[in-house]
Order: sequence, then structure tokens, then C-alpha cells
Amino acid sequence: MEKVLQDFWGNFRFRNDVLGETSEEPDQDINPQVRAFAERLICGVGEHLEGLDKAIGDCSTSWSLDRMARVDLALLRLAVFELLYCPDVPHNVIINEAIELGKRFGTEETPAFVNGVLDQIAKKVRPVRP
Repeated sequence: MEKVLQDFWGNFRFRNDVLGETSEEPDQDINPQVRAFAERLICGVGEHLEGLDKAIGDCSTSWSLDRMARVDLALLRLAVFELLYCPDVPHNVIINEAIELGKRFGTEETPAFVNGVLDQIAKKVRPVRP
């Protein structure tokens, strides 16, 4: 996992602003809280990949995982990890962030697809309590 984290931080740099815009500055410091959260997500997705894929596959009746766009699948894996293992993050925030990333990096269909799958999973793993 150390190699994955090394590759991630070697290839991706983000400004310390609200939007987390990418930066080309190789020596830019990374906020320790941002680093810790990103690494928690990266490691968590890697450690729980099989279960995440099962949850996604169970809720995506129209598309098998091998037919999904790579961006869509990556967003789903990340968001499902958060839904399952980050109870401190509200489910609506997780879904909204995945949709916004889908708008930015996916296809025209990505936001609706990601929203539909994540909504189903959220209802199963974080049911609304009366």
C-alpha cells in the first residue's frame, strides 16, 4: 500500500483551497488533515475492494462492473467506502461530492448513474431512522 500512496502523492498535488484544485507545484505542502483523510480513503478502498464491488454490483442491475466507465467505478468505490466506513460524513454530502466529481471528470451520464447507485446503497446501509 505504501507504493500506492507514494504514486498518488507523486502524481497528484492539490492547492490548500476549498475546491482542492490541482497544482503543478511539486514542493507544495499538503495540509496534514487532507493527507490523512485522502490516505484513509485510498487505503480503505484498497482493503475493502471486494466488498465495495459487491455492494455496487448488487445495486447496479443494468451494468456489470466490467462494463462501467473507469471514472464511474472509481467514484462509486470511493463513495461506497465512505458510506460504509465513514459514519461521521453525512450520506448526502458523500453522494453530492461523488456527483460533482462525476460532472467534472465523467461523461454526461455519470452524475445520474452515480446518484442512482449511491442512493440505493445509502438506503441499505444508512436507513433513515424515524
